[in-house]
Amino acid sequence: MNEAHRLAILVESLLFVADEPVSVGRLARALESTSEQVEEALQELEAALQERGLRLQRMGDRLQLVTAPEAAPYVERFLGLGERRRLSQAALETLAIIAYRHPISRPEIEAIRGVNCDSVLRTLLVSGLIEEVGRAPVPGRPILYAPTFAFLQHFGLQRPEDLPPLENGFVDQNSTPHKEGSQAKRPKLRGRGDFAAAAFGRRRKIPPSSPPLARRRRRAGEGRGQGVG
Repeated sequence: MNEAHRLAILVESLLFVADEPVSVGRLARALESTSEQVEEALQELEAALQERGLRLQRMGDRLQLVTAPEAAPYVERFLGLGERRRLSQAALETLAIIAYRHPISRPEIEAIRGVNCDSVLRTLLVSGLIEEVGRAPVPGRPILYAPTFAFLQHFGLQRPEDLPPLENGFVDQNSTPHKEGSQAKRPKLRGRGDFAAAAFGRRRKIPPSSPPLARRRRRAGEGRGQGVG
């Protein structure tokens, strides 16, 4: 067994027992390896998992193991979870905007949708599909929102980059996203229902993935009857 393969096995073991998403740096420290070596091990692990019942889910520097999306109905039946309700159109539109343009503030979301988004943002926050990730470097310092690992699980995605590409005309390519200390404008998204359909139309019927065993047991009760309005 070569060193890279041995490290991939150890990484899988640590991710399996983790209670929450783990950073590459934390894995490297636990394994007394470098971040580069862990990244190589993660690539090998991700390739190996494609033929198995687990998937490697990643958002930025954090990772976790989840069940394969195609196993979701069987996992839910096994755990006795109720059928998940679909997102409302308002929630879907707001979530789509956040997914593609994060980090993004409430005023920017409302400028795109053309309606007040306080209620739907609260609902998405409570459901765990989005989270607060900081404040924008503009007057008023509005809160910035981004999708969470629960968002990836809900849509059966392994990483944000797996979202379907936007249709032409939805993004203004001449603008740039927020940077700390910068007043640059964010990309403008055009359209409402059409944009949401382009973003998630093919994803809404894909079964969600589930956290691994260590977290499935703890969260089984949390998922019962939970929906997004």
